[in-house]
Amino acid sequence: MAADPDSQPLLEARAISKRFGGVRALEGVSASFHAGEVVAVMGENGAGKSTLMKCLAGVHQPDAGEVVVDGNIVEIADVRAAEDLGIAFIHQELNLAENLDVGANVFLGREPRIFGPFFNRREIRIQTQDLLRSLELQIAPDTRVRSLPIGHRQMVEIAKALSQKARILIMDEPTSSLSLHETRILFRLVNKLREEGMCIVFISHRMAEVEQIADRVIVLKDGHNSGGLGREEISRESIVSLMVGRELVAHEKTVAKPGKVLLEIGDLRVARFPDSTVSFEVRSGEVVGMAGLVGAGRTEVARAIFGIDRALGGTIRVKGEDVNIKHPQDAVRAGLALVPEDRKAQGAILNLAIRDNVAMVGMNHWQSGGFVNDRQIDGQAEEARKSLRIRTPSTRQEVSTLSGGNQQKVVLAKWMPLQPQIFLLDEPTRGIDVGSKSEIYEVIDRMTAEGAGVLAISSELEEILRISDRVLVMHEGRIAGEVRRDDPQFSEKGIMQLATGGK
Repeated sequence: MAADPDSQPLLEARAISKRFGGVRALEGVSASFHAGEVVAVMGENGAGKSTLMKCLAGVHQPDAGEVVVDGNIVEIADVRAAEDLGIAFIHQELNLAENLDVGANVFLGREPRIFGPFFNRREIRIQTQDLLRSLELQIAPDTRVRSLPIGHRQMVEIAKALSQKARILIMDEPTSSLSLHETRILFRLVNKLREEGMCIVFISHRMAEVEQIADRVIVLKDGHNSGGLGREEISRESIVSLMVGRELVAHEKTVAKPGKVLLEIGDLRVARFPDSTVSFEVRSGEVVGMAGLVGAGRTEVARAIFGIDRALGGTIRVKGEDVNIKHPQDAVRAGLALVPEDRKAQGAILNLAIRDNVAMVGMNHWQSGGFVNDRQIDGQAEEARKSLRIRTPSTRQEVSTLSGGNQQKVVLAKWMPLQPQIFLLDEPTRGIDVGSKSEIYEVIDRMTAEGAGVLAISSELEEILRISDRVLVMHEGRIAGEVRRDDPQFSEKGIMQLATGGK
């Protein structure tokens, strides 16, 4: 069922404005969404995309403007009111109860009942299994969410939204944690839902995905409407022009001149793949990319190296010396830094100020005689703000109020005072816009130019190819192969061939 542009929209935003304290998030933004279409909403971090969606989904109440559903002005007081109107929202920040199983999460608050307070657990299992099958996800409904990799948790969020039988499905960065294979499955489902008359609102920073899936593009800039594009007008250049108001200069990789070996991993075994071993090295001045499908073991390797999870065996050598890393503090003392894949849950403390986040890793660094040197912390935080171009007037601003790209810079900034020589970057640009990505790439270049070694894990093959000097490709807990920048197999096709078990 193709959308009829002359038909009455399912959902409209009319001149929506929203402020948070003194910060203007939206100013007079309007948009319409029809049945049977996929509408991409794009803009730099902080442009107002997620705020607009949260106003439409009952998370926030607009300060001015109207929300219209089926031609009727409505007041969406909360998320349940939005669900009753047929609006489902898949948040970028996963909203799952990790202590519950998959089925309980999918139907949380909407459980089918036998009678009274008693849930129909058999019906929950059956319906959840049907939803998981539609997503081609091979997990049992009674699997605890805490045991799932982040990509599978994202798919559970999607199953949860589908269970609501919504007419309007809002997806905020739905592929940011998904492998290429899982993204293809999601897109097949999106096409099916579009044909069935659902409206899908798709927020993404991935240009290739938008070009592939969107019928229209709405672009926001600094809380205002910047413009819109029809299907035939959609291109990377036209989108970027509306997003940033200028031509974006592409990041050019600085080719490394590798120096001495900084990190050497020998026969490392992790709990998820106890029968597989991983061996590799990272040299001064180079970026070693680590690619593979979600669940291949990349994050588990990084967590074991950094002492978050206990390795089952193997050796870790830093600058030629064996180190015994049983705890992250051991890793920090050895000169390692970790930027985790989930910056909101693991990388930063959102309700603290930027300067407090910068201070927390090296707190001993700021103490003298039992007293904390606040002036020194403020100076270091301000230096990090300028160096990393964190867009905020004050380092005393809460991290939660920053855009995703600036939050990621804060996660990097907290390591700067310690001057680590080895960086483990797990999904370093997940969920941030093209402009912020380019700035993060420049920071990575600067790290290696100053002699650091970087292990960069990413699910975006375009990113892996852009930033890496060589790429380690993982498949089912082992390194299936290595491709170097001058290798003919240094391509998306070559990497995916190895990632899926090919030669």
